[in-house]
Order: sequence, then structure tokens, then C-alpha cells
Amino acid sequence: MERLVFMGTPEFAVPSLRAVAERYEVPLVVTQPDRPAGRSRALRPPPVKVAAQALGLPVYQPDSLRGPEAVARLEAARPDAIVVAAYGEILRQNVLSLPPRGCVNVHASLLPRHRGAAPVAAAILAGDRETGVTIMLMDAGMDTGPILGQARERIRPDDTTGTLTARLAELGARTLVEVLPRWLAGEIEPQAQDNSQATYAPRVTKEDGLIDWSEAAEVIERKVRAFDPWPGAYTYWQGRRLRIVRAGVVEDWCGGEEPGTVLETAQGAAVATGSGALLLRELQLEGRCCVGCAEFLRGQRGFIGAVLGGVAQG
Repeated sequence: MERLVFMGTPEFAVPSLRAVAERYEVPLVVTQPDRPAGRSRALRPPPVKVAAQALGLPVYQPDSLRGPEAVARLEAARPDAIVVAAYGEILRQNVLSLPPRGCVNVHASLLPRHRGAAPVAAAILAGDRETGVTIMLMDAGMDTGPILGQARERIRPDDTTGTLTARLAELGARTLVEVLPRWLAGEIEPQAQDNSQATYAPRVTKEDGLIDWSEAAEVIERKVRAFDPWPGAYTYWQGRRLRIVRAGVVEDWCGGEEPGTVLETAQGAAVATGSGALLLRELQLEGRCCVGCAEFLRGQRGFIGAVLGGVAQG
């Protein structure tokens, strides 16, 4: 039975870990260190660590893979290949060249489209109708290695990064265990990516969630979905942060109000944008629970007619 080291960190990687552990010997699982989380800032283990411990697999959590100790731990595991799924660190050549069958990565896009750290959000932001997963042989570049296999997934009109990532995690695991046996047996010829078709998906920041009401309504609606669950698409009202949790686009709206103005339309409360109007469905005011728009309006007088935007008070 082949020996595979598994490297991954978030929930996206868990289905792939379980699928690999069912079929191969896994002498080591490498994941990021526990990090402070929540209001208490208590240390929280990454999902892959929790899953690996439940499977009885040894876990290693280095601060970085750049040091000699980390490389020695990988060498001691004697892997035939290393499987990587959203580990969270770019691997250097001394790690990439360590296993005889290389490092095989599960990437949540149809490469070469959306190379980088946030491919799922990027696909939603771009208005793509489909995305998928790519199983690739890693090289020193950012998601530039040759392709071993791919599978497609339709993007639904109401998909968020959270819902789409969950489906791609399962699809990635299924595709991985279809591709791995053939790759390890030498039955797959890796296919080079067409670099001329490459697009990039940089890491999402908290600031990316701030809504610019001068953009088109359909662009903002995609941001609402792309930045769910994090960082959330948000604006400011009366100096308080207001997250737009769910939204739509008002059909056939042609008003001329200032972007950011809250309106009443036949479909419900909406916000004028640079082109069209954004229909508000669920909102969350800073320090409050998420509620439907109708409930929000009952508790917040003066919201209709207000102009959203600006910055936080304080």
C-alpha cells in the first residue's frame, strides 16, 4: 500500500483527508498551528487536525515548512506522494521534490482560471456559471503545475462562497481518489496548463467587503455572495457597520437616485447603485442578529430614504 503524507488545514480539506485515509497508509498529517479564534481568542485547532485525530492519524503542526526540522519530519514519513489541499503555505522545491511521485494538489477551480488563494470567491465575483476542481502536480509556481484531472460543478444563482466551497470539497475528494491510483500507477500523462488563459484569485481581505454603491447592482449582489461567510459585504448607516447578508437585483429598475439611497420598490426595500438597485433580503446591524429586511425595517425608523456609506464612528 502506498504511503501518502496529507497536508491541509480548513474544512475544505477534510473530505479529501478522509478519502485518502480510507484507501492509503497515511503516516503523517501536516496542518497549520492552532490559532486564536472567537471573542475569547482561545486557541482553536484547524478542522484537518480534528479530523486526523478522530481517524487516529499522527498530526504535525509546524510554524513553517522552511526549516530543516520540518523537512526531516517529512523525509522520515517516507511518502510515495504528498497530497495537498488548502494547506496555507507555498511549498519550496526541497519539499516538492521529496516524494518520488511528487506533490498532488486539490485546487478549487478549473485551472488555469482562478489561480491563487481565493478561487471560489473569485468565480462568484466573476459571474462564472460553472467552476470545479483540479487535481494537479505541484511545481514552484502559484498553481501553475500540470493537470492530472478535473471535474466541473455548476454555480447556482444563490451560491455563496460557503455553500459552493462545501460542494467543491466533496467533489475534490471524489476526483482525487479517482485520479490518485492512476497517477501512482504511472497511467496519467500530466497536461501543461495554458498560461495565456490564466486568471488570478488573490487572498480576500476584510476591506474587500466594503460596498461601493457606485458599482452596478449585479456586481454588488455577487460580492454579497462571494464574501459570505467572510468578511461579509458591508456598508455603514448612522456610523454603524451594516452587513448585507442576502440580496438580489431589482428587475427593471431605472430610477435616478444617488447611489447608496435606500428606496421602497414594488419588490421591497432596495438600495440605489451606479446601475440598477440592490434588493435587500437579510441584514445584520453591528451588535445585532441577522434578520429579514421586513423585520429590520420595523425596528429601524428612518432607514427608508437614508444614504448608506461613509465610515464607522469612533
